[in-house]
Amino acid sequence: MTAISNTPNTMTINEIAMPIFTGVIKPDWIRAAEAKGYDFVARVLDRLHFALRCQQCKAVNKVKRYTLMKAQPLCQACIAHEWDLKAKAAGVEFLHRDKNDRHYGNYRLSCGHATRRQVGLVKRAAAGETGIRCQICLGEKMAAEAEAQGWALVGPDPKGDPNYRCYRHVACDHEQRIARVNMQTGRFGCGGCGEDWPAAPSFIYLMRFTLVTGRNVIKLGFSKKPENRLAYQLKGEPDMPCDVLHKIAVPTGQEANRIEKQLHTKLKAAHRDCLVDPKRYHDQILVKSEIYDACLTETILQHLSDIEAEIGLAVA
Repeated sequence: MTAISNTPNTMTINEIAMPIFTGVIKPDWIRAAEAKGYDFVARVLDRLHFALRCQQCKAVNKVKRYTLMKAQPLCQACIAHEWDLKAKAAGVEFLHRDKNDRHYGNYRLSCGHATRRQVGLVKRAAAGETGIRCQICLGEKMAAEAEAQGWALVGPDPKGDPNYRCYRHVACDHEQRIARVNMQTGRFGCGGCGEDWPAAPSFIYLMRFTLVTGRNVIKLGFSKKPENRLAYQLKGEPDMPCDVLHKIAVPTGQEANRIEKQLHTKLKAAHRDCLVDPKRYHDQILVKSEIYDACLTETILQHLSDIEAEIGLAVA
């Protein structure tokens, strides 16, 4: 194979006009390019860079001489095509590669927002191993959760904990870090004005869960917002069959806590055999104790009815 000479000119690679470097093209370079899936096109920029055409997709790449002779050059167009396929499989749209980090790409999510994500994360999402969450939509959702509790979302947790955010109490302008799950359920207090869940109205509830085995179990507890506690704190799986069977209003969280503890003491003393072993509901219900067999449902409902009548008489 004979050497090839170039004439002064320019060529465009990835929409960038590059000067062709005049000089000899050695046969070893041509053979190395063909062995690695490329056609040698020209020398560009300087004596250390080549223009190689991918034999698979016909795109021209700028490649260092050292890379051609010592390693396997990667076709940027083929990589982008693979990223595009993985993005579609993950349910997002690949926009372009990140200019500052080869491990990142820019994508458009199904919600319409554009985001920067690691390529590895998108590949895992394409394989069904994880999801891709929109930070903009998440921020809007967290802001709505805070507004519902009388707070405003300020920003990320000052201590860097991903489970916390910084919030501002609208009533007194006090700012503090609060766990998102507590913001969702209202189980927290303001360190500025002292407004706290023990003084706020609450509920004693009875919930029912259906385990993967088909067994029905129940949970007795108290919460400012039972439905939120069920949705955000107790369910191990989003599609787990469960519901709030009954709830009674109690003037304060402190009183609800006292009544609930007394009732658990009565139930454990009289129906210890109805307590369910935590191993039976591990990872399905996110608590470690005080889950009863559903056979106690009517008994507990009667207790709640009696408690509700007592509270009503006390208020009257």
